[in-house]
Amino acid sequence: MDVVVGVSAVLLTLGATFAVVRAEKGPSMLDRTVALDIVVTAMVAAVALYAAARRRADVVPILVVLSLVGFVGSVTIARFASVEPEGEGRVRTREEVAAEEAERRRREQEEEARRRRRHVPESTQDTVEDEPDAESHGGGAEGEVR
Repeated sequence: MDVVVGVSAVLLTLGATFAVVRAEKGPSMLDRTVALDIVVTAMVAAVALYAAARRRADVVPILVVLSLVGFVGSVTIARFASVEPEGEGRVRTREEVAAEEAERRRREQEEEARRRRRHVPESTQDTVEDEPDAESHGGGAEGEVR
């Protein structure tokens, strides 16, 4: 039993340490929120491990309080993170990345089309007056004076 408790304690300590490192590095509010949520969860697990190893039921209220603190903290931070500034460096979903890439390609195509229109020689531009049967292509505007 002591070996299981010892291994579990070491794993919980490693998990909490890695979460603190992640919270320190960031870069976004979401990374820090998840990391601190993991730290609170590791604390709850450590207290539960202690209560199970020592057969102490009087620690259960501490578990409840720690769980509520973790929940309320996560909900509060999530509320503020929902209005995170655009340049904060948050992790984007695949859909957001694909939409941004499609928008970038569309802008590049529009810019290329504008450049082509600007550099078209005048001799290649067609005019309606030069066509012999302009009426067969929909004709002129109604009431047009020729």
